Amino acid sequence: MTRYGQMFGPDITFLGVDRCDLNDPGSYAGADVVILGAPFDGGTSHRPGARFGPNAIRQTCYLPHDGSRPSLAMRVDALQDVRVLDAGDVETYAGDIEGSLRAIEDAVARISASGAIPIVLGGDHTIALPDATGVARHHGFGRISMLHFDAHADTGHMEFGHLHGHGQPMRRLIESGAIRGDRFLQIGLRGYWPGPDILDWMADQRMRSYEMTEIVHRGLDTCLTEAYDIALDECDGVYLSVDVDVCDPGHAPGTGTPEPGGLTSRQLLDAVRRTCYELPVVGVEIVEVAPPYDHADITAYLGNRVVLEALSGIARRRRDAAEGTRWDPSQPLLDGRRPE
Repeated sequence: MTRYGQMFGPDITFLGVDRCDLNDPGSYAGADVVILGAPFDGGTSHRPGARFGPNAIRQTCYLPHDGSRPSLAMRVDALQDVRVLDAGDVETYAGDIEGSLRAIEDAVARISASGAIPIVLGGDHTIALPDATGVARHHGFGRISMLHFDAHADTGHMEFGHLHGHGQPMRRLIESGAIRGDRFLQIGLRGYWPGPDILDWMADQRMRSYEMTEIVHRGLDTCLTEAYDIALDECDGVYLSVDVDVCDPGHAPGTGTPEPGGLTSRQLLDAVRRTCYELPVVGVEIVEVAPPYDHADITAYLGNRVVLEALSGIARRRRDAAEGTRWDPSQPLLDGRRPE
């Protein structure tokens, strides 16, 4: 039996939400979202430390950990308006990459099979393979698309003699059939990797990658709108994968492979909120938050807010679907007028 619980730091849940036990299906029956920690960084090729990411994301907030977070922008309280539970961490071991990935995949598959949306706190990006595969086991291989925010394509083949690592999960997902290459959308790529051979392989899979130069030239909103149209074509749901290094290191210094020239934290939060509001998101992950390299908890705060924006978008999408309304982001919080 796989054990779940806290491995690093205090025994806490995400901002004080209730705990559930994945070995007890009754404890998360009826949940809308289940948060899961995947403290694995055995696939890193540069700086380890993302194993400490889940607890940092859970607890880095200056507000009380009382299970309530009303969004000023979306006018919902995601921790109250949807039922959010925390299953703790999957027990992983850096020296057993295949066993760790199997345990994570099984945990995510259990959450998806229950009808809840898994939100996985990483960990390095190796965990994208078991995370998205676990979701696909429930929704069907080839039936979910991937929206992937990252500085790096993560489509390498063999690294250090291994098929698994944080630079390879997207290739493994496409090779397995879990996600179609032509429904794989990447946002924020930049820098000096991968090389021509990997880019050729990506082109053969009909992947669509939005490099930062294109995003700057065309605008992030335009690129997202185009990506959404592709993601929804012949797919039933969207898996959202957020590598915090999609942001410029000035906005997210606490990560293992920083790459200058990325998105701002404001752009990322807006994009995550919009994605989870406009699309049928069936799974979310936030990875590569590495507290040992952080400064003043800048990256941990960003990771926490990525989760909250995702939850708020999900909550507002459900409320508007039930009421037949639509969120207007231009609506002011207060307009300065006294009530009648």
